[in-house]
Amino acid sequence: MADEPTPTADLIRAQLRRMRATAGLSQEEYGKRAHYSASMVSAVELGQRPLDEVYLARADKVFGTGDLFVSLLKLAARDGEPTWFRPWLEAERAAKQLRCFEPMLIPGLLQTEDYARAVIRGDVTLTDDEVNALVASRLARQAILDREHPPQVTAVLDESALHRFTEESATVMAGQLTHLITFARQPNVSVHVIPTKVGLHIGLSGSFVLARSDDGGWVGHLDNQLGGTVVDHTEEVEVLLARWESVRNVALPTWQSVELIEEVMKPWTT
Repeated sequence: MADEPTPTADLIRAQLRRMRATAGLSQEEYGKRAHYSASMVSAVELGQRPLDEVYLARADKVFGTGDLFVSLLKLAARDGEPTWFRPWLEAERAAKQLRCFEPMLIPGLLQTEDYARAVIRGDVTLTDDEVNALVASRLARQAILDREHPPQVTAVLDESALHRFTEESATVMAGQLTHLITFARQPNVSVHVIPTKVGLHIGLSGSFVLARSDDGGWVGHLDNQLGGTVVDHTEEVEVLLARWESVRNVALPTWQSVELIEEVMKPWTT
């Protein structure tokens, strides 16, 4: 039986160690040049912390490797992406506009690392390595928001997504909602909350995302317990666009949504 191919992330870590050693740098010396602690450098090289674009961009700068490590990170992210998800990722990466609706969770593109990890760890069948890979992949997707010309993102979520506070999760949730408010104040992101008093609405049937490309065409994506489905048939996309209008119409404007989020956070942050 042929050996399993080495995951791209492992190859990146091995190359980081090799280039650091070739340059005659200790972890502490390299960390000073890249503006990281020696413990952070060690954690990344040992796979105890997920790779991220900022860390690897600094590595490219220190080693003079152009954008080699950043490009490899994109391949590493794909290692953990199931085949069924890749068509949607291509649409997401090329999107000029994204419309996200979530009835129970914070949208993936707006999640913090701690929140994403807590959500993904809800699947008890995953190993620690699998959790780390999925978290790294989710964070890597968020790089589209840091581009010079990022997509316009409109996120609508039900108020129930804000009320996941428990004594154990308070720090994670407070951090996530603070992060959400920060995004809501960016020019390319708008966040809208459907308040509980709205009652029943069509969005409670499930989450979905719509991506608009350069040519004006729309593609949708539906999540479910076993994976997800790309929606690209005209009639089905039109249904999702109509559902979008329905949930957007009952959601609060951004400024009121931010006020509501702050009100939800207050008992857990004072």
